[in-house]
Amino acid sequence: MMEIETSNQSEIVDITAGVERYVRESGIEDGICLVYSLHTTTALMINEADDALLNDILKLMERIVPQGAGYKHDRGEGNAHAHLQAALLGSSVVIPVEKGKLALGRWQRILFVELDGPRKRRISVRIIGE
Repeated sequence: MMEIETSNQSEIVDITAGVERYVRESGIEDGICLVYSLHTTTALMINEADDALLNDILKLMERIVPQGAGYKHDRGEGNAHAHLQAALLGSSVVIPVEKGKLALGRWQRILFVELDGPRKRRISVRIIGE
């Protein structure tokens, strides 16, 4: 289990190095790596970790699903926008493992998306293969 402590209401954290460590320690040479968020107001994605792009992604999420737009779920914690944004992005990614390493493209990184922080978060990492 990987743990992350976020520091903003919304932010994107590059977790690639942590996942790579799990793959190395697993000893698995060929297979798949499943990375799964255990939270309903977070997401995972594969993309480039360029700061400008990450900022653009967060701004896009805010435009598509703005906070305080009259969602029924806001009667509770007021975080319906975070749940809806997470639903659009998804809660897991699967990456091939080849020769004991993640088979990511040149610019690809594993990105954890916080949408209702700051909070302590848990991410499950499972490596399956031989």
